[in-house]
Amino acid sequence: MPRKNTMYGRRRVLIGGASAGTLALAGCIGTGDPEEDDDEGTGDDTDDDSNGEDVEMADQIDVWGWDVAARSLELTADAYMEEYDATVDVEEFGQDAMKEDLRSRLTAGSGAPDVAMLEMIDGPAEIDTGAVADLTDRIDDAGIEDDFVSGAWASLQEDGATYAIPWDIGPTAVYYRRDIYEDHGLDADAIETWDDFQEEGEKLPDDIAMFNIPVNDLDGVWRFQFRQLGNRPFTEDGEVNIHNDDSVMIAETIKQLYDSGIASDYDGWSTEWFNGYGEGEIASLPSAAWMEGTLRAELPDTAGNWGVYRIPAHEAGGPRASNWGGSSLMIPEQIEDGERERAWDYLTWSLATEEMQLLMYDEYGLFPALETTYDNDEVFDEELDFYDGQPARRLFADVAEEMPEYQFSIDTPYVSDAINNHLFRMLRDDEDPEEMVMEAAEEVAERTGRDLA
Repeated sequence: MPRKNTMYGRRRVLIGGASAGTLALAGCIGTGDPEEDDDEGTGDDTDDDSNGEDVEMADQIDVWGWDVAARSLELTADAYMEEYDATVDVEEFGQDAMKEDLRSRLTAGSGAPDVAMLEMIDGPAEIDTGAVADLTDRIDDAGIEDDFVSGAWASLQEDGATYAIPWDIGPTAVYYRRDIYEDHGLDADAIETWDDFQEEGEKLPDDIAMFNIPVNDLDGVWRFQFRQLGNRPFTEDGEVNIHNDDSVMIAETIKQLYDSGIASDYDGWSTEWFNGYGEGEIASLPSAAWMEGTLRAELPDTAGNWGVYRIPAHEAGGPRASNWGGSSLMIPEQIEDGERERAWDYLTWSLATEEMQLLMYDEYGLFPALETTYDNDEVFDEELDFYDGQPARRLFADVAEEMPEYQFSIDTPYVSDAINNHLFRMLRDDEDPEEMVMEAAEEVAERTGRDLA
């Protein structure tokens, strides 16, 4: 089996001008609708600020994102500039570099972009700084909240206020190599539970793993299952709740699958990890809808060999819907009023219009949080070549509408660290799952000053 014992720039892109093939929209959310402008293309669009005063929109805004998400914003920026006389300067970073730079500028109170990506998991911590603009009134006035998947808002809200708009979400599924399953007699339709998953995986020869357990992201593996079962890491009273019966069952499942010999343990996103899927040494990938864009970009030669099915339940008849990851767009509090108006206009253009969300999804696989897009049968029921004709987008849409809400907090990093470290010990040292989960909970309680539930 291909088990590796691993147990231990950004690019600046200025989009400055309309392209002939860009999708143009009329009558959308954007307040600079050219049909309403007396002098279209002059850059004098105005809007009302929070004090009810007319504010002239800025002619230029800066937008920060990372990797394929930044490239998808280039698409919406191009379309926006075809409609309005404004420049949207999209700057692409690596993920870690952008997070570090953005946090520094938010904390300093100057130098932040006008619009920035914000991962759901980071939402509470960034909101807690007081450096993110409150968008509640704007969202209410636009009447767009109900257009989005309800489970996507929780981590962007605090004390009744909302600080960002959901962009993409990560409804979960298992990606699988159809060719490998077929060659070795595995039946994806027979997999309902993790026990079924293991039973099918045991049909594979020793040099092919059924899936990979990323030892650098065990908290991610744990979290999507913890959410799948309707849990939150802290109770409503603020007590640590990551040691409950469901959490123990999840840890036991991870260890059972690892000990069964059907899993590799490459670091997620490593070269070995990509090669494992590209060369057919790993057959399945439990992940989220956004993974399609990565697979298409990084492993183009495997197109047509993939399929998807719902993540396994822990018990027959149990839930098979969850979410893994997701991001939003926010506006820093520090920017000037004119930039803020243009930023809001571009932000809603990109995220609250179906055409733009579907444009980004089609090109880069960023699954829209805008629930109204799911009614587009032409898009979501399309038989896709990448999946050998399977209408996989409909499966993801169904999962998205069923996924439980999940509340991140400013203490989420402590949960992530504790779960990853103790589940790592569980696998490396053959430790008891229940003891490791309890030690993780005790560590979080000690580091955060919280009580155990």
